[in-house]
Amino acid sequence: MTALPRHLVTRLFNNCAALLPAASTIAVDLLVRASDRIEASVPGSAFGISEDLETEDRARPYDIVCGVAIIPIRGVLIQRLGWLWSYGDLFGMSGYDRMRLQFMRALADPNVDAIAFDLDSPGGEVAGCFDLVDTIYRARGSKPIAAILGESAYSAAYAIASAVDPGRVWVPRTGGTGSVGVIYLHLSIAGWLAKSGITPTLVTKGAFKGEGNEMFDLSEDALEHMQADIDAVGQLFDATVARNRGLAIKDVTRTQAGTFLGGKGVDIGFADAVAAPDEAFRALLKQLN
Repeated sequence: MTALPRHLVTRLFNNCAALLPAASTIAVDLLVRASDRIEASVPGSAFGISEDLETEDRARPYDIVCGVAIIPIRGVLIQRLGWLWSYGDLFGMSGYDRMRLQFMRALADPNVDAIAFDLDSPGGEVAGCFDLVDTIYRARGSKPIAAILGESAYSAAYAIASAVDPGRVWVPRTGGTGSVGVIYLHLSIAGWLAKSGITPTLVTKGAFKGEGNEMFDLSEDALEHMQADIDAVGQLFDATVARNRGLAIKDVTRTQAGTFLGGKGVDIGFADAVAAPDEAFRALLKQLN
């Protein structure tokens, strides 16, 4: 097995994330599977990516159905997939970098009359999420923009869904919305190092330079500083969803990062209607006619 993609590991862990807590273990499994699948990929270029496929994908990186560009957002969300761009769908991850390119291309594409995000994700990285959300929000009025949940859109994925046009967020009966909150998963290897007879030392300039390092258990001061950062990002999240959905910030905060199944999300204002994806797509087409 090849080494885990380091840039993905460092973005998912010991970092601020808008992700369902239960999805953190799934993310680890996805990274392992990613390495296995990349190693077994069909040769084509340096990383097993067909150059012809990559060129075609970047020329029009979405499907168009009845004039609607379909942008899939599935699995754990990462700021930059980098050279793993073409592998995202294979191992259950989506990159904000690709979403942004797809969205901007669709806005400029004369063959695209509307844009629909096809979402099924537990959320992901904070970095890059709210910039993308603001880009989508500011594009309202350029072309119709919708969010059709293939099942669920939680946390960072819900932030994206909330940015589409009012009245155009559909969730299936068994799907969910919400988890408007932030999490920081600190992984400490201090115990393992001690059992291995390894004693690490950090030499730094600045009292906070090595704060939160995984080689040491989290100190009370470090925890306090991290909590302040989490609170700040959480407030940004609440305010962004409130703006996007026309809700009071206090009402979003009151959800306490809860998740809401089907119609319950409609009741609190996180979604507009309950519908299976095919039904939601027909409803969107009806709105466009």
